[in-house]
Amino acid sequence: MSDPQLRAYAPFVGPFDPCPPKMIRTYLVPPQLFIPFQPMGWPQYSPAEALRIGTLWPALYSPYTPASSKGRKVEADGT
Repeated sequence: MSDPQLRAYAPFVGPFDPCPPKMIRTYLVPPQLFIPFQPMGWPQYSPAEALRIGTLWPALYSPYTPASSKGRKVEADGT
């Protein structure tokens, strides 16, 4: 895994689990957990880009893809 925000673990698999187990689970760690304060002179996105992605600073950007939309094509009008 090359993304520093993505973490993985192996959950416990019991002998009597009714469903097939997922051997590796992943989760995202928010980037603001590792930045104790905002340093001066950080690079910034343009105002339009910051509004589109939800943050002014690239170091705090964390992409979000809902699980329900993974693998589906998103139309231009948002439907």
